Amino acid sequence: MSETELTFLGTGTSQGVPIIGCGCEVCMSADPHDKRLRSSVLVERDGVRIVIDTGPDFRYQMLREHVSRIDAILYTHGHMDHVGGMDDVRAFNYVMRRPVDIYCEPRVRKTLERVFDYAFAEQKYPGVPEVVLHPILSDAEAFDVHGVSVMPVRGMHYRLPVLGYRIGDICYLTDMNAIDESQIDKFRGVEVLVVNALRREKHISHFTLDEALAVIARAKPKRAYLTHISHQLGRYEEVRRELPENVFPAYDGLKIKV
Repeated sequence: MSETELTFLGTGTSQGVPIIGCGCEVCMSADPHDKRLRSSVLVERDGVRIVIDTGPDFRYQMLREHVSRIDAILYTHGHMDHVGGMDDVRAFNYVMRRPVDIYCEPRVRKTLERVFDYAFAEQKYPGVPEVVLHPILSDAEAFDVHGVSVMPVRGMHYRLPVLGYRIGDICYLTDMNAIDESQIDKFRGVEVLVVNALRREKHISHFTLDEALAVIARAKPKRAYLTHISHQLGRYEEVRRELPENVFPAYDGLKIKV
């Protein structure tokens, strides 16, 4: 049986934690569990390394985890806290001497081509990121990434359709505030479910803590981890103590093997 390892590269919101200029108890906390970079994960299965989202902290996250090779990047959507670090792919191009495969929906491709237009120019400047774009045209079936099967999972981020991904017995969902039962069927009973839980109060485009716990209760995973956490949710230790016994707040650098 194949083993899958997931590393939380970042577990924070678009502003990270601490937030610039904020003096709340979470942002001022000395607990390293309360220091959160922008949300992203590294998944390794059968020797294939897949990054989900490259936010503005991508460079530091790769350095912190001593990553010298990645095989592919999956994008959930095109917001800057999830794509802003794509330029640093060029470091991997130099080390691996080949392009990096990117899998995303057509709307995300348009964002990448607009924001990183120099990487897709007809006449490229030397040293720009080298990538091969693979379109995700349907969320109805799995696709292959270097021999690893990846199942897309559709959710809504307010009015924006976004994707989560199931790889092996791990499912990763971020930046969602709605998901249909038909999509939950794709990961019902998985070993590990990761789901965003922004804060306690209602939010227009993210699950609250209670809403995330409701998704977990519907999906019935063996274990669940909360991510995309804002300073408004509370300090790590306080949140950890109030969660069900199989639910945990994730933190930057946490590694899980399944």
